Amino acid sequence: QVRLVESGGGLVQAGGSLKLSCAASGRSSSTYAMGWFRQAPGKEREFLATIIWSDGSTYVADSVMGRFTISRDNAKNTVYLQMNDLKPEDTAVYYCTFKRERTHAGVHYYTSINDYDNWGQGTQVTVSS
Repeated sequence: QVRLVESGGGLVQAGGSLKLSCAASGRSSSTYAMGWFRQAPGKEREFLATIIWSDGSTYVADSVMGRFTISRDNAKNTVYLQMNDLKPEDTAVYYCTFKRERTHAGVHYYTSINDYDNWGQGTQVTVSS
């Protein structure tokens, strides 16, 4: 079983930045992809970004394109989400997720919660105006 532990959330003023980290442990040696979603109160979980572990290909949601960047450190089994120019509407619980095997031909297909196998416990990000 893969265990995902997120960190880096917190309270930040609008316009500020945060960098989230997610470390994978356990049976993570067969990672195909890792990604980030978020969920605001009363809303569905929203896709943000995903990265293919082998070649670093990424796909970022249009809603955060240009402000959020996903990256990874293979040696540390860690994925990051750099968030810049944060807005109050970015306030949510941010979740890291893990995908074990390739199921589609392109990275841009992995935007559904059903595409992923394991989830972290989430980290709260609050952006004040």
